[in-house]
Amino acid sequence: MEKRTGVGDSLQRFKDSATNRLTKVRSWMRTVLFQWGLFIYLVGFLLGRAMILSEMLPFVVPFFAVIWMTKREHAKLAFIALILGTMSVNLSVAWFTVSALLVYALIQRTSELVLKKNTKAVFIHVFLSVWAVRFGYLTATEGMVSEYTWMISTAEASLSAVVTMIFFQSIPLLMERKRQRSYRNEEIICLMIFLASIMIGTIGWVVYGMAVESILARYVLLLAAFVGGAAIGSTVGVVTGLILSLANVASLYQMSLLAFSGLLGGLLREGKKMGVGVGLLIGTVLISMYGDSQTLVMTSIYETLVAISLFLLTPKSFIEHLSRYVPGTVEHSQEQQQYMRKVRDITAQKVEQFSDLFHTLSESFTAMEKPKKTDFDTKDMDVFLSRVTEHTCQTCFKKEKCWANKFEETYQYMEDLMQECQDEGGVRQGRLYHDFSNHCVKPDKVIQAIKDELKSYEASQQLQNQLTESRRLVADQLRGVSQVMDDFAKEIQREKTTHQKQEEQIGEAIADAGVDIDQVEIYQLDAGNIDIEITLPKNDLNESEKIVAPLLSSILEETIVVKHTEPSASPYGHDRVSFGSAKQFVVKTGVANAAKGGGWVSGDSYSTLPINAGKYALAISDGMGNGERAHIESSETLQLLRNVLQSGIEETVAIKSINSVLSLRSEDEIFSTLDLTMIDLQDASAKFLKVGSTPSFIKRGKQVKMVESSNLPIGMLHEFDVDVVNEQLKAGDLLILMSDGVYEGPKHIENDEVWMKRIIQELKTEDPQEVADVIMERVIRERGGHIVDDMTVMVAKVDHNLPKWASIPTPQYAIAK
Repeated sequence: MEKRTGVGDSLQRFKDSATNRLTKVRSWMRTVLFQWGLFIYLVGFLLGRAMILSEMLPFVVPFFAVIWMTKREHAKLAFIALILGTMSVNLSVAWFTVSALLVYALIQRTSELVLKKNTKAVFIHVFLSVWAVRFGYLTATEGMVSEYTWMISTAEASLSAVVTMIFFQSIPLLMERKRQRSYRNEEIICLMIFLASIMIGTIGWVVYGMAVESILARYVLLLAAFVGGAAIGSTVGVVTGLILSLANVASLYQMSLLAFSGLLGGLLREGKKMGVGVGLLIGTVLISMYGDSQTLVMTSIYETLVAISLFLLTPKSFIEHLSRYVPGTVEHSQEQQQYMRKVRDITAQKVEQFSDLFHTLSESFTAMEKPKKTDFDTKDMDVFLSRVTEHTCQTCFKKEKCWANKFEETYQYMEDLMQECQDEGGVRQGRLYHDFSNHCVKPDKVIQAIKDELKSYEASQQLQNQLTESRRLVADQLRGVSQVMDDFAKEIQREKTTHQKQEEQIGEAIADAGVDIDQVEIYQLDAGNIDIEITLPKNDLNESEKIVAPLLSSILEETIVVKHTEPSASPYGHDRVSFGSAKQFVVKTGVANAAKGGGWVSGDSYSTLPINAGKYALAISDGMGNGERAHIESSETLQLLRNVLQSGIEETVAIKSINSVLSLRSEDEIFSTLDLTMIDLQDASAKFLKVGSTPSFIKRGKQVKMVESSNLPIGMLHEFDVDVVNEQLKAGDLLILMSDGVYEGPKHIENDEVWMKRIIQELKTEDPQEVADVIMERVIRERGGHIVDDMTVMVAKVDHNLPKWASIPTPQYAIAK
């Protein structure tokens, strides 16, 4: 085992060493090519040799112009390389290159002195310099100005301007190290034109009877077809063949050969490198058969075989690196996913940092809390008595006798007096008072000073306790915000899992049921949280609810319902329908409301709101008093509650936060009650949170259960504890919430609880709205038809969730989740 471990460590060290060396070699090569200028020299030399139609040099000035504008420090190197390239082909036209470059440099430099650096003017400068030099050259050669002179000069100048635009798109892609991104189709074509232009510079180079430009063209074609498929392969073939045929009209068949071979290679790329190579070989054989010379056919086949050999020897890492830049490839998708994952992780990390910050702040506030004092300690007693004696004993002539000769006796008298004042509110005319009167010459003044100081101490303690409660509330709020942000960070980090196989299975199952669908996208398959989107043709028969949802329920073994439908604007278009998991329970509600004296505005407010976490909230708030002012207070309480709960903060912290806002918002004594019930739609568990509200009732068959708590109204105190009562509901249960105007019976009723239970037990209906109406009518009738207070009854019925089309029999399918 140790020997195997040692061998494994050695292999790992060898791999790490090889990787480091390869990285260093790549870094050195990039430095030599781009920083030292070897790339510019090689490209400039080949472009200097690149001639089309046997006399035009449309690549010389554009390349120099692009280097001048992007890499000014390498402009001299480009100048020399272009001149050497031209001289290697034809010394008689070398002066054209020198003249054209010098004229361009003069025009560009003059323009920069006047207009600063203007990239848009470069194309005009290239056109003018090429046109002027070519026109002068032809005029001097022919000895006259002809239409041919004008035509050739204008054509070469126009082509040079176009090539300049292409080089501005392609050269920076190779030379600048920007953040990796995908290339647009236009950029890919520009890059291929640039590479084909470089290949023209190799025309005339022959190795064992094989043309170098043909080998390079077919090698680049193999790379393009393997990476981008048939579309990219055929496009690259057309572009490369066209550029090469412009340099040599006899090679016009190259365009057909490369285009057809690129198409075949792209179609056969499922066979990996060998499949693409076979496609090029087939295309070469078929197109070459149109030639008359058997020697040319064999030469073309040899060139193809050499290109295929070079392609097979190309490292996989290099091909994968190229694939990252081409849209539609697997490598490109992975690169984009990796980038998005990085952005997502950074965002989640920032959110987690804020969550940790709020959690730390919460802990710091919690650490600052001090236990409430229930009695005086020695230090507090000394401070207290020093303040009392400051106003009494310090100016008394018997100070020395009391506090020097009889210290312990005087101290004990003071402590007993303070304790009696604290317990009884004063000192009674008893033994303690008489004994202290015999001991002190100013007993009444001392007792009054103790009372005053005790009031000040109690006020200070109350303020300190309020501060402690405020800190505790802030700590709870910060902790709640921290939890919300932590949950949000976890939600950000959740990735969309690829469900291609399941999508195909679901699509086939729906198609077998006779429903025509366009697309299936699965976002989540977690039990209880399924999220699927299907594109269906527009149909008035509502197939999504009647057929697709029951079919998905059978396939996924879970009740699936239509969550949302995005209809198409066109009558012949496709609707996007979202399907998701149905909750195990549903809540149906009914409300009855009446204002005091039959008025228009009630001080009661009510609300029902679904919460994102699969919960359903019912709330009633009763503002203090009646009328518009009470209605404003109760409605604002519920609005605050809605916003806080939907943010994800826990219910108890939400209510305390609302209480702190309402208690600090105004100095007026405006209070409101809050009766909140949270129902979990997955298991029907319920939380009752009551703040100053009346009891609630649960009716199950003939049984009626009361749920109550004893908190003061919200906004009355700066601090309070929220009593949470947990109950387990069942299907068919009726949950009844009411304000005090309904719960408090007529004057002759002694026990409101028994009275209300009897009303609920005598109900003959289970419809929530009918129950609310019956209770409201019964209460008003038993009060003699008078509405003595604002009245609100909210009834909710909990039942199993059974979609209306769930009973349709469907075929049984099974998919891999």
